[in-house]
Amino acid sequence: MKLKASELRQKSREELSTMLIDLSRERFTLQMQKGTGQLSKTAQVKKVRRDVARVQTVLNEMARA
Repeated sequence: MKLKASELRQKSREELSTMLIDLSRERFTLQMQKGTGQLSKTAQVKKVRRDVARVQTVLNEMARA
């Protein structure tokens, strides 16, 4: 599921922080699976990486405001 920045901006900092931790764990798991050859959908790594970037961007915007 692709996260939208507009939806992320409606969430609280705590929700975004927990989401960031969960996405980071998922990214790590996917990278390990890719490295061992167990991952069949390699595009999933790219999607999760970009979702992490979206969450970090929204958190930075909130910190500046």
